[in-house]
Amino acid sequence: MEVQQESSEAKRRQLPRYAASLWLMLDCPVTLLCICPDVTTAAFFAKPIPTDLPGYVAQVVVLGPDDVPAISDAAEVAPHPEVAVLSVLVHQERKVAEAFVRGLQLMPNEYAPQYYEYAYDMASRAARRTLEELMASSTWLVSSPFAREHFGRGKSEGRAEGEAEALLVMLDARGLQVPDSTREVIAGCTDTGMLEKWIRRAAVIDKVEDLFD
Repeated sequence: MEVQQESSEAKRRQLPRYAASLWLMLDCPVTLLCICPDVTTAAFFAKPIPTDLPGYVAQVVVLGPDDVPAISDAAEVAPHPEVAVLSVLVHQERKVAEAFVRGLQLMPNEYAPQYYEYAYDMASRAARRTLEELMASSTWLVSSPFAREHFGRGKSEGRAEGEAEALLVMLDARGLQVPDSTREVIAGCTDTGMLEKWIRRAAVIDKVEDLFD
């Protein structure tokens, strides 16, 4: 799943490679999902994507403004948090973000922070700023500096560990021999942005040495 803010032919042609890499790594069917904030971008990514592999034409599942309701009522957020997250991503309006934050306060504390993090991680920069502003003025527990710091730290560490494991699995699935020293570097990395770059690079390199080049 990716959030696509604008039409990009280079990004569009890269998507089938992501799907193929996941298929190699997990050995299961893979579906590509693009969340697009405008109808033009949604239509662009909805077109079939040809590849250099004979017979392999990728088809992306697209969610755009016409496919996701704009939830502006906090009472609708609590019973449908998954749709509310998508609503924040697709409809980048302040009233939608306000309803989302208010609605999360109506949910059990063990679930609400996760949905907030899902929305925040995938939102555009403008939507992130709005969410930060709303959370700063909220009395919700997770908006406190202590809770934000420790919840965010735990989430970041868990995500980094999962991406490091996924990277090692992908390298193994591609038949690339990984020295112990390289495994230590990957396992010890806590920079999720760097791990994501390595995962994408792992899909196309011919030898492990090129991973860090």
